[in-house]
Formats: sequence, C-alpha cells, structure tokens
Amino acid sequence: MADLHNSEITLRVSLDDNRVPEKLSWSAQDGGIDNEEAKAMLLSVWDSKNQESLKIDLWTKDMPVDEMKTFFHQTLVSMSDTFMRATQDEKMTATMKDFCDYFAEKLELKK
Repeated sequence: MADLHNSEITLRVSLDDNRVPEKLSWSAQDGGIDNEEAKAMLLSVWDSKNQESLKIDLWTKDMPVDEMKTFFHQTLVSMSDTFMRATQDEKMTATMKDFCDYFAEKLELKK
C-alpha cells in the first residue's frame, strides 16, 4: 500500500466578547495559502454514518450585506459546477444555473 500524503487546511476565528467573529483567516500549505484573511466562510462536510450534511457558516460583523449577496451568488454558481463534475447530471445542473441567474437578477447583481 502506498504512503498517503496528508494535507492540512487551517481555519482561524477571532471572536469578540460576545463570541461574534471579528476576524477570519485560513491557511492551506499545499495550496500556497498562508493566513489569508476572509470576511465569510461556508464549510460543509458529509457525515456518511448519519447520512447528513454538517456545516459551519461564519462571517465577520463587518461583512457588508452587498458583498454577502455576491458571495452567496458565487457560492451557488460554484456548487452548480461542482454538482455537474460530481454527478454528470446535465439537466439538474442547468436547473441550478437557471436559479443562479434568477437569484442574481432578483438581487440586481448582474451589471
């Protein structure tokens, strides 16, 4: 059996006295990322044993609402792309992309 390479991704969350995120940063040595600041992050992991998604959604208190809307739109588009790569389901991917377009239109994100 071949030796496995382990890769580590580190998330750092600085909280205020009320445990509200003030600063978020992340590092991924294999990706060349070292302590990069972020204003928001969404993390989902699959719990195969319980057949459920577990998630962490964090954003700093100074994350502007307009940036949050753009962040969500870009995340939805990215999820559509990932869904296609993972399932090859072109019909549902197209439906997801249609929703992304609708989402952007309703939030007036498209210029």
